[in-house]
Parts: sequence; structure tokens; C-alpha cells
Amino acid sequence: MKNVTFRQLRVFAEVAKRLSFVRAAEALHLTPPAVTMQVKELEASVGLPLFDRRGRSVSLTTTGEYFLVYAKRLLATVKDAEDAMARLRKVEGGMLNVGLVSTAKYFVPRLLSQFCVDHPRVEVRLQVSGNREQLLVLLHEGEIDLAVMGRPPKEMATRSEPFAAHPLVFVAPPGHPLLQRGRIPVATLAEEAFIVRERGSGTRKAMEDFFAAHAFTPRIAMEMSSNETIKQAVMAGLGLSFLSLHTLGLELRHGLIARLEVEGTPIVKTWNLVHLLAKVLSPAAEAFRYAVLEHAETYLVAHDAALIDLSSDR
Repeated sequence: MKNVTFRQLRVFAEVAKRLSFVRAAEALHLTPPAVTMQVKELEASVGLPLFDRRGRSVSLTTTGEYFLVYAKRLLATVKDAEDAMARLRKVEGGMLNVGLVSTAKYFVPRLLSQFCVDHPRVEVRLQVSGNREQLLVLLHEGEIDLAVMGRPPKEMATRSEPFAAHPLVFVAPPGHPLLQRGRIPVATLAEEAFIVRERGSGTRKAMEDFFAAHAFTPRIAMEMSSNETIKQAVMAGLGLSFLSLHTLGLELRHGLIARLEVEGTPIVKTWNLVHLLAKVLSPAAEAFRYAVLEHAETYLVAHDAALIDLSSDR
């Protein structure tokens, strides 16, 4: 394997990620034949097939799965070296990979928009994960530089920095009878059906902790992995839900969803910016980290106050 190149490893990792030579070629700005050639040369050096090709279907062989682990380690080490050298050169260009849980997609793009104006030489890649557990996989594998999430991970060696409050609230369809009763105790929800996030999401964990603290067991009618789908189900009158206030701006402003005032709410958690302790942040990542810690709270405090006032007036 003396002739293996990092170019081949990058191509191999991209094909393994997408399980498609064509989509990998598009992501790498190469032609499909060039990608195929790089993989064939790598397989020749390894001495074993890395992919199982059946028609248009592509999958990793057992050898490929093992080799991918080492390829990712090597590529991550090279990127760390590049980031360290960039720090020494004090260059603020390059690539920034940011990952976030789906709930954070309602405000992170606005922060990124201003960051891109201030740092036009930085190329930004944004990866939205379905939930916290999926985001941790990306962080562990070195796919992202920084992660925006709620509950910081205890199972990994990371640096977690809280940067803003994260309120979570109960919501109901407009006209629901409980909305007329003002602030209600948790026990009042006993007869209500709930539409909730899937297990593994931070929102689901916060809801379960709240109910456990009140010795209350909700009647779960549906479980969904999308905030948008849950909001549509609530608007259709299929049940109540528990969601981040940051996901509800449009619906509250237009009266499509109402905030239910339950005793002990809103539940205020924190948003955290997380990166691996072993990872040397690039100048671009450090610049974004600084921008989030410096400006995100001011933006979100104003945003949250407006929504809480709005929902209290209805």
C-alpha cells in the first residue's frame, strides 16, 4: 500500500459516503470516469475489492468497511495538520463544516449569513442532522468542525460552550379549549393526545424529563422525526405537542399554532457550540465560534421575547 495517495483516500471516502460514483464525482467536481479510476487504483494497491458493484447499486465490501475507518482517520489527521498550519499563517480562508440538530436550522442560517458577509473567503458547508445522536456521529467521525446542539455530550471528549437560552413550550391548535383556561397544571393534560419527536432527539429528552419531574405520563398518539410534520399535525387538530420556541416563529405570528401556558413552562435549556477536544480548530472555525459566542444570544433574546409576547397576547 506504499503507493496509496490522499487523493485516492478522499475519493474513496466520498464514494463510501454517498454509495454512488456519480454523486461522489459531483461533490468532488470530478468526472465519473476519474472517480472510477482513482478507486480502481486504490483497490489495486490494497489488493482487495473495496466496493461491491451490481448494476447501478454500489455497496462497501467487508474490506471496504474496515478500510474506511482507517481512511477517515488519515484524512482527519491531514485536515488537522492543514488547520494547524493555517493557524500559523493566520489565514482566515478555507473550509468551515458546521453541523446542527434540525431544531437549530431555524436560526443558525441567519448567523451564518452575516458570518459569510464578514468572511467572504471562507467556504461554508452546513449539515443538518435529524437529531442529536446523528449529529454526534458526524462530530465523532470528524465530518464537522463545530456542532450546534442543545444537551452537550457526556459520552465524548468535547468542549461545550453555551451561547444562548433555548426555551421549549407546549403548543396546541388555535381554538383548543385549554387555551381559554390561562395557566394550567400539568395534570390537566391527562386526557390529551401528544405528537412527539423521536427518541434520540434533544426535544424528546427535555419533554420526558419535564413529565418525569411531575410524575406524569403523557398519552403519546404519534411519534415523528420532523418539527415541520409535527406542526402540521398540531394545526390539523391531531393533538398537542412540545417544541422549541425557535421552530414556531412563522406559525405564532400568523396564528396557526397557539402556545399553551402550562405551569413550569417555558422550559429553558441552553444552546451549545461543541467541538472535539482533540481537534485543532481552523482559523475559519475559530472565527465562526467567536461570532456565535459574541452575537447569537443578542439575536435570540430579541427573537424569543417577541414570540413570547406575541403568544401571550393571543
